[in-house]
Formats: sequence, structure tokens, C-alpha cells
Amino acid sequence: MTQEIKKIQAGLEKVRSEVVHHPSYRAIQSIEDIRIFMEHHIYAVWDFMSLLKALQNQLTCTQVPWFPVGSAEVRYLINEIVCGEESDLASEEDVKNGDGIRKSHFELYLEAMEQTGASRAGIDALFSQIRQGRSVEEAIELVSIPESAKRFLRFTFEVIATKKPHLIAAVFTFGREDLIPNMFHSIVSDLNAKFPTQLATFKFYLDRHIEVDGDHHGHLALQMVSELCGNDPTKWEEAEKYSIKSLEMRKQLWDGVMEEIQKVGV
Repeated sequence: MTQEIKKIQAGLEKVRSEVVHHPSYRAIQSIEDIRIFMEHHIYAVWDFMSLLKALQNQLTCTQVPWFPVGSAEVRYLINEIVCGEESDLASEEDVKNGDGIRKSHFELYLEAMEQTGASRAGIDALFSQIRQGRSVEEAIELVSIPESAKRFLRFTFEVIATKKPHLIAAVFTFGREDLIPNMFHSIVSDLNAKFPTQLATFKFYLDRHIEVDGDHHGHLALQMVSELCGNDPTKWEEAEKYSIKSLEMRKQLWDGVMEEIQKVGV
């Protein structure tokens, strides 16, 4: 790990701790609370995939005719992550067998929402607006989704619009799904023991996505940031600034979860 990566991680320590220890995790006590969490978290799952594909578009050739683009090392890193995130094995049995049905982690999350009884209305409406030809920015303003999710997505697509790979890679890397702590996994596992027909897919998503994302893909992403920032101190400074902002936006998303849980509880 480079000194520059360590410096970013040190700069992120305070806000990252606020996200990892956010009170919304401990507030989740029931299936209803899990539904609220998922109805907010789905936008972070989609945002993750959008950042990933923005990087692939920037760092590889995705057009015809094909030409080699940039560094082959960076192409390998991003394509390796895309393969796992966009077409992973879709069940514990498939993982054990090493073969079977494949889905993106986003599609797996939608399946988990349906099993849990969480509403897909917001994300479906957002997709509908975009498919009708509206820009992502317009669609975000038109649909009825949590305000914290709107702020979260606005920031993501502002980053993507910069078309600066080092910024997109930094936000992608340091706002990753390993921000979900082990304590939350324990809560989901306990609830799954009581309601296995409702939470089994969500538990598998967490186990699979966090394992893959926090381990192999996490190392690849850190290497990608290092490759893209290189020896340019300005890029490293920008990468840290945007990484901090990405975690602040994630904290606001979790604030929205907490507010909704409290509102429903009252």
C-alpha cells in the first residue's frame, strides 16, 4: 500500500468512523426496519454500479471499432471488478459448485427486496423516467424517493460528469460497501434465523457482496486509484477531497434511514 493511499485513509478516518458506527444500524430491530434500510440502500447499490461502469467507459474501449485505451494494467483492474459485480453467482449453492445462475449484485438486491417485502417503487420509477429519455439529473428531481437518496445520487452523478477517472475511482473505492459493519451482519443473521423465508436472499447478498467487495475487489480498487493518481500531487489531493465528500453523503443517506425508522416507530 502506497504512502498516498495511507494518507487518504488517515484523512477519512473520522468520517468513516461516523458512517461505520452510525446509530441507524442499532435502530434496526425488525423486518419493517430492514425494509426501510433497503428502500434507502438500493440507491447506493445502483450508485456503486454506475460509478463502476463510468470507470469502464473512461478506462477501456467500449465502442466499435476497438482501439487499445490507456494502461493495460488499469484495463485489467476495472474489467476484473466489472465481471464480478455485473455477473456474479446468484446463490450459496452456485458459489459452492462454482457454476450456476449469474446476476449482477444490483439484480440480486432487487430480488432480496421482493423477498423481504421492501418497496421497489422508487427505484423502478427512477428507471422508468430515464428509459423515457430524461437525464439522470432530471429523473432524480421528478421521482418520489427519500431526499437523502436524492442528495446522495446528485453527488454521484456530479462526480461522474467530471469525467476524471481518478476522482471517480476514489469515490468508488473509498465509499465502498465494506462500510457496513459486522454488527449489522449480526442483526440480519439474527432476524434471518426468525424469518428465513424473508431474509435469506438479503443475507446472502451481504455475505457475498461484502466478502468479494471488501477483499479481492477492494485491493484491485486501491491499486487502480494508485495507478490513476500516479505521481501527481494535485490528483491525490482531489482524490482525498472527493473521498471525504462521498463518505459525508453516505452518512446523510444513513441519517435518512434513521429518521424514517424513528418516524415509523412513533
